[in-house]
Amino acid sequence: MTLLPAETPHFFGYGSLVHRGTHDYPVRMRAEVRGWRRVWRHSRHRKVAFLTVTRAPGASIAGLVAAVPNADWAALDARERAYDRIRLGPHEQAEATALDLHVYEASPHHVADPDQRHPILLSYLDTVIGGYLAEFGRAGAEAFFETTDGWDGPVLNDRSAPIYPRARPLQDADRALVDSALAALSAQVQQPEETGLPGEGRAL
Repeated sequence: MTLLPAETPHFFGYGSLVHRGTHDYPVRMRAEVRGWRRVWRHSRHRKVAFLTVTRAPGASIAGLVAAVPNADWAALDARERAYDRIRLGPHEQAEATALDLHVYEASPHHVADPDQRHPILLSYLDTVIGGYLAEFGRAGAEAFFETTDGWDGPVLNDRSAPIYPRARPLQDADRALVDSALAALSAQVQQPEETGLPGEGRAL
C-alpha cells in the first residue's frame, strides 16, 4: 500500500466505487460503516434509479475505503454530482480507524417524489456486484442484496447494450447469482423496449 500523509482524506464506496475497475484511487482497505443502509432512489433528472445510502441506526454496510490524494475532491465530486459528500464520525467507522472519511449521499434536489419509479440498470447492478464479489466473495455479494432497500422498482435488462457508462460485465456464473437474488426479491425485470429508455447514454 502506498504511504500517504496522515491527513489524507478518504471516501467510503458502497456501490460502483467498490469495483476497482471503475476508478484509480488508492485503496486503503475493506471496511464497514455503522448507522447507514443502502437504498435505490429515483432521480428527478434522469429516468433511471441510482444507489445511495440513508441513515439507519443499528445497521451497517460493507464497502471499500480509498484515499483522495492531496484532498483533490474535484474529479470525484463531479462523478458523484447527484450526491452530497458527508463526513463520517469515528463512531460510524467500524474499524475504529478515525480516518477523515466521507460518504456520498443522494442530494435531496436529485431525488424524485416517492411515487415515481424508474428502473435500476442491470449493467449498473452487475458492476456493483462484480466489485463485491472481488472484495468480499459470494457471501459479500449476497449480503449486498440483504442490506439494500428499494427493490420495488423495475430492473432494466440492458446487459446486451449497457447504458451505465462504467459497466463491467460479469461472467455467466456471477450473472446467475444476480438473477437468482433478483428473483428472490420478486424484482420485475424488463427489456429495453418495455421502458422507452434509449439503449445508450449516461447514467447518474
